[in-house]
Amino acid sequence: MSRHRLVLGLFLLVVSAAGLVFAAEPSKVTPGERYEFASSDWPWWRGPNRNGIASADQKPPLKWSDSENVLWQVPIPGRGHSSPTVVGNQVFLATAEHDREVQSVLCFDRSTGKKLWQTEIHQGAFEPVLKKGNSKSSLASSTVACDGKRLFINFLHDGAVYTTALSRDGERLWQTKVTDYVLHQGFGSSPAVYQSLVIVSADNKGTGLIAALDRATGAFVWKQERPKFPNYTSPIILNVAGREQLFFAGCDLVTSFDPLTGKKLWEIEGSTTECVTSTVTDGQHIFTSGGYPKNHLSAVKADGSGKIAWENGSRVYVPSMLVRDGYLYAVLDAGVAMCWKCDSGKEVWKGRLGGTFSASPVLVAEHLFATNEAGQTFAFKATPEAFELVSENSLGGEVFATPTICGSRIYFRVAHQVDGQRQEKLMCIGQP
Repeated sequence: MSRHRLVLGLFLLVVSAAGLVFAAEPSKVTPGERYEFASSDWPWWRGPNRNGIASADQKPPLKWSDSENVLWQVPIPGRGHSSPTVVGNQVFLATAEHDREVQSVLCFDRSTGKKLWQTEIHQGAFEPVLKKGNSKSSLASSTVACDGKRLFINFLHDGAVYTTALSRDGERLWQTKVTDYVLHQGFGSSPAVYQSLVIVSADNKGTGLIAALDRATGAFVWKQERPKFPNYTSPIILNVAGREQLFFAGCDLVTSFDPLTGKKLWEIEGSTTECVTSTVTDGQHIFTSGGYPKNHLSAVKADGSGKIAWENGSRVYVPSMLVRDGYLYAVLDAGVAMCWKCDSGKEVWKGRLGGTFSASPVLVAEHLFATNEAGQTFAFKATPEAFELVSENSLGGEVFATPTICGSRIYFRVAHQVDGQRQEKLMCIGQP
């Protein structure tokens, strides 16, 4: 594991109009830098390819329970919807402890579940958010991103969104105030690593912003103001229509940016106001969905033509979608699995799962794994032939975080009732 070494005398203090940036070293990241991760890693939100698709060569179990195929489990202090990030022999999670009013990042040993370290990022100012936010939201809903050397995490704290960088050993490297934030329902946008940048967003009713920070220093490289609407989606970079594009949906818009410069490539009125899901693609279209003030799913041509190929009123508000071999798969918030043709939007099949869904499905080879809020995970075939349920499993009593599947293991963040008290756990599921 590469380690970030602080060099005495090289601490920089940078003050900008957007906030205070603490930089622990001069930038050593070049624009062309790429990242190399093992196929068994899951370095950021929605996985290595940012699309919810896991490596097809792995074989996670299709059956498990609280006592079957559990390799290890460990208690998590506090509450959060942050998904596990897995790199090397480490697993990272964000959490918020209401009793101590502390937001922090946790690190566990991937092999044993042993807690390696916990770094506190913010303290205090919980009460205003807990009073105003949606009861389903959390103060730790952003998923950690890792560039192999550093960790990046977003938190809403005391009326503003901050991005913080840590070393793999949990040492704080820098922290940047992204923007002030007017709370509506909550905050959950995850950082996206791209070349020398970490791209962050904070749509809200006050000073909405999408911006790129230098990974090594936290300094702003570019930023774009956004409409003053609440919105919750994360920035996603995909290679579509012959180039890499940064996609952002919501605020009644679908927007494409050049991820390196922040230049707006194209923008259309083709979304609803509030979105949560992360954009996916079939290589020609991008698929976006939202749920307020209307249910809206659309296929947008990503060539800048502004053409909407098709749209419908399905409510895919919170769980993100998946694309495989020309077909779009989704789990509606209300617990129905759906399959459409990517090019035409023709409904191919639907199947009842049951329950309410907040976590996004994950695709492994030919199986989709979808977990509802009650902790039931349904494995079904990603095929246009018909809806085919393969297995149904239960774990814990409450799940909002999307599970991570890598290295033939499934990492679940679940909540159990222990002596009448809610207790979150990180559980590792795999073949003994």
